[in-house]
Amino acid sequence: MRLLYTLAWWLALPLVLARLWLRGRQEPGYRQHWGERLGFYPRQLAPAPATLWLHAVSVGETRAAEPLIDALLAAWPACRIVLTHMTPTGRATGKTLFAKHGARLVQSYLPYDTGAMPARFIRHFAPRICILMETEVWPNLIHQCNRYKVPVVLANARLSQRSLGKAQRLGQLIADAARGITLVAAQTQDDAERVRLLGVQNVVVTGSIKFDVVVPTAALATGAALRAAIGARPVLLCASTREGEEPLILEALARASLPPDVLLLIVPRHPQRFDEVEKLVLTHGLSVQRRSGLAQDDFVAADTQVLLGDSMGEMFAYYAACDCAFVGGSLLPLGGQNLIEPAALGKPVLIGPHTFNFALVTEQAITAGGAARVADADALMAQASALLQNPAQLASMGQKALAFAAQHRGATPRTIAAIQALLP
Repeated sequence: MRLLYTLAWWLALPLVLARLWLRGRQEPGYRQHWGERLGFYPRQLAPAPATLWLHAVSVGETRAAEPLIDALLAAWPACRIVLTHMTPTGRATGKTLFAKHGARLVQSYLPYDTGAMPARFIRHFAPRICILMETEVWPNLIHQCNRYKVPVVLANARLSQRSLGKAQRLGQLIADAARGITLVAAQTQDDAERVRLLGVQNVVVTGSIKFDVVVPTAALATGAALRAAIGARPVLLCASTREGEEPLILEALARASLPPDVLLLIVPRHPQRFDEVEKLVLTHGLSVQRRSGLAQDDFVAADTQVLLGDSMGEMFAYYAACDCAFVGGSLLPLGGQNLIEPAALGKPVLIGPHTFNFALVTEQAITAGGAARVADADALMAQASALLQNPAQLASMGQKALAFAAQHRGATPRTIAAIQALLP
């Protein structure tokens, strides 16, 4: 099966590279560092006692990895980390988050899973361990790690029932890859049970590292400045919205009885959609400003109905600036997004019906009273209207969200303890 998988990769590679070039029209980062994606590296790194390798595919995984990376560098002070990504936005986020570590952290794109390319990566960087974040399972990469005696850890692992079904349909290919994983640190007991069904032998439950993320002081300052630019108006944030959700939100806004001065702050999950969402807002007859158009001393106009969050790396600032946050990817069957960040900032959280990627943490937040599930976009607007017009309820729900986030911290030291058995 793995040979057929490898052949498929080689046959598809011209199409993959063509798609990469086309995506580069909207995101120029996709046209950079192609050598890394093919397993070629122009220069040797300065010597280091040991290299630890962590893979975080995009923005969400990179932000989630921050407490783990900080803890790894503290626990092994002579080591260096090679941090790999698949997307330019993930790489840019990593550059911002980890500049503080200087030469102790090196970034690269993950090479395509052809077999030869991951092998070249391993020979070049000689990592002592491979740590994959959340759901990344690459059969050839894991095979090459086994071949070169590199332990493979799946950290902060989550596996929904839907994803388990998809993996099981791949049969022996995924079963062999699962057996090649040395350790899985799962977010929940349910995740652990589903991972074991794939054939992984060594599985521990550590909790979600995302609870351990520390809100940067700079992000709080940016959020305060943005809030000052908005003024005293109530702010409903729709964060990490996905394609198809914005029309539902905007149409529901037109039917809703929100406070007349409310500002809808929309932050699409993917930056290539910023222009598309702006046009969509305008076609609904709403006035819009863009975050990128706000200079230091500018203000959001009183008659602006929608503020488009078109900046990267400012999600914490957007959460800090709002009164109530809806977390996207959940109005449509897309699995939802991470609600821990707004909870950690003490913001009431609204979430749609489709949260299968974050099922347990969503239910825990709802049970704790820090989040509420809405059936559709109209229910979202009705719930937001009720909260924004009831300061006492808004504050109470925010305090419960904050307490919920604080209660679940501690996954990072548990993950480090599990990894220490593999790294002398």
